Amino acid sequence: MSEIKILWADDEIDLLKPQIMFLEQKGYDVTPVTNGIDAIEKFKTHDFDIVFLDESMPGISGLETLSRIKAIHQDIPVVLITKNEEEYLMEEAIGSQITDYLIKPVKPQQILLSLKKIIDNKRLVSEKTGNTYRQEFQKIMMQINNEMTHQEWADLYRQLIFWELQLDQTDNQEMHEILNMQKSEANKEFFKFISKNYLKWVGGQAKDAPTLSNTLFRNKVKDYLNDDIPTFFLLIDNLRYDQFKVIEPFFNELFKKTKEDNFYSILPSTTQYSRNAIFSGLMPLEIYKKYSDKWFFDDDEESKNLHEQFFLEEQLKNFRFQGKSSYTKVTTNKIGKELEDNILNFLNTKINVIVYNFVDMLSHARTEMEVLKELASDEAAYRSLTVSWFDHSPLFNALQKLKDKKVRIIVTADHGTIRVQSPAKVIGDKNTTTNLRYKTGKSLNYNSKEVFEVRKPAEAMLPQNSISSSYIFAREDYYLCYPNNYNYYVNYYKNTFQHGGVSMEEMIVPFIVFESK
Repeated sequence: MSEIKILWADDEIDLLKPQIMFLEQKGYDVTPVTNGIDAIEKFKTHDFDIVFLDESMPGISGLETLSRIKAIHQDIPVVLITKNEEEYLMEEAIGSQITDYLIKPVKPQQILLSLKKIIDNKRLVSEKTGNTYRQEFQKIMMQINNEMTHQEWADLYRQLIFWELQLDQTDNQEMHEILNMQKSEANKEFFKFISKNYLKWVGGQAKDAPTLSNTLFRNKVKDYLNDDIPTFFLLIDNLRYDQFKVIEPFFNELFKKTKEDNFYSILPSTTQYSRNAIFSGLMPLEIYKKYSDKWFFDDDEESKNLHEQFFLEEQLKNFRFQGKSSYTKVTTNKIGKELEDNILNFLNTKINVIVYNFVDMLSHARTEMEVLKELASDEAAYRSLTVSWFDHSPLFNALQKLKDKKVRIIVTADHGTIRVQSPAKVIGDKNTTTNLRYKTGKSLNYNSKEVFEVRKPAEAMLPQNSISSSYIFAREDYYLCYPNNYNYYVNYYKNTFQHGGVSMEEMIVPFIVFESK
């Protein structure tokens, strides 16, 4: 433990020499002063980890000293020490953001306990978390190397996210690195699992296929349409499970969680494919065959998600759904404000689908804008940006208006994203798609070890633009680059968040149900 520096201001500081010596023997560095003015001057010119303040000192009071110190460093922990036990003083001190409150005479052990609570708490939590994860590490590795079902893979992914979020609360860089290595190893095995099973799932040859994008409404939403509770189906584009977990507390403030589940995004794990599959209840090839005028290939200029409301209404008809439905797509803050203003008007509608595009825009903007690359430099920072957005979003304001209403909120996504690290070369003709995590086109040339290849798109229930078109999907954290200007694009896209390929982050999608408290 590095030496903790304490500033202690008390007009009777000489009487506190035994306490100060006790702390110094424990490894703390104590700077004593006898009044508030000296305390402020010391604080301006030296770095301290914590301040002890006597409430009653000549000159300026402890509370006034506290106020001036907080103006210099808002987050510094301050312990107020006083003989006065009046309730009003305690309330004033707490309102001034003190960290702890001790009544004189203070014993050395009281001081030490306060320090442990304030300064050592994070270190102790970090050590405890690191030690517990270290014990779990071998169990997780054994799971990764065993044969697992799709549900066991989803459970493992949630377990890894749990530890990632726990370690975010610590400064244990070594454990972070070990966890990142373990996630990488898990994605290697997950890729093998998908390569072995995916075509069986979509081809109907697997008895235990997971719920996929095209069966989401049929398997997990349909049953919620049989009662009289207005249901809000909130699809936040690109929302990964870890991003959901960091905004979950906002939902928990308003509603009670009744289900935490998942489904698997189809491939390509992109909006065009997975979201159309969700709302139509069909695989892309089936959409193409049934509604050829409403399917656009990757190289078509038209928007690829213009017909989601039509697909939704058609699917609800197939369910013989009786009732009103609505569909709202939020792509701008203005539309978000309109949703916020009108949310209560949806209470007479049985199923309200809301597609919110902010997280998708955030991931794309992060790729293009240097300032966002710096703000969201890794997963933890990306999650932090997600929290900041949600906390100040019209969406959260709208949900707050539903707090006291009898409603059901389903929170999900169409797919997730992965931070790409490893470039892979691909050669294709001019009509080859530009997505970094998958390619479709004629005469694709690539290293087959770096991708999941589908030479016959119909086997993956995917349409093909020409008779010789095939699909490839990047594995783990690979991203697909052309040889032209290869080094430029490798550097430009490295560490950006992309989607369309095969990874736990992209394919294992949260499905969470909340109801009124």
